[in-house]
Amino acid sequence: MIVLAIDTATPAVTAGVVRLDAGTVEQLAARVTVDARAHGELLTPHVQAALADAGLRTGDVDAIVCGTGPGPFTGLRVGMVTAAALGHGLGRPVHGVCTLDAIAHDAYTGAPLLVVTDARRREVYWAAYDATGHRVAGPDVVPPATLTGYAAEAAAGEGATRYADVLGLPVVAPEYPSPAGLVAVVAGQVLAGAPPDEFRPLYLRRPDAVEPGPRKKVTA
Repeated sequence: MIVLAIDTATPAVTAGVVRLDAGTVEQLAARVTVDARAHGELLTPHVQAALADAGLRTGDVDAIVCGTGPGPFTGLRVGMVTAAALGHGLGRPVHGVCTLDAIAHDAYTGAPLLVVTDARRREVYWAAYDATGHRVAGPDVVPPATLTGYAAEAAAGEGATRYADVLGLPVVAPEYPSPAGLVAVVAGQVLAGAPPDEFRPLYLRRPDAVEPGPRKKVTA
């Protein structure tokens, strides 16, 4: 089974092609550029390039997996809209994955782990995982100092690198999700042909834009 993986929940613009068989997740090709301002510009070319690198065409894709965040609205919506459009056009299922879960899969050490990504505004998105790799807390958005002393043996994600001195934990790779990690999180569901869960973004913050209030009176 050929799976197209996409993620734009972090500064990394990620697209890749994964071959999924029973018990095997093989990454065939990946294109990743770390540029928080280039999601809209680079994602579709990355998808096309990854497919070409794997010697495949869009019609060869059997399923699509897309990171659903948490992440900033502007970047995250690029990946999710692209994945939804491709799924609709190809008639293929689109499976959403928590981006932090994908990083945790790639960072698995057999010990309790924090995954932390940068939420800007001096805050981080985070989730905690037990020794089996199961998520036990989060995702949420908090100031990094809130996580000080959390019962984990290491931290992963670009937020962990940025705030390593605050967290006080050893930092392990990766900083960003890989296509293989994204697919591995939902491999069983994809292989079983199970219907995807609801495809919705994990923004975690209220939008900055709000409806304007009533006009103020300028006369007595």
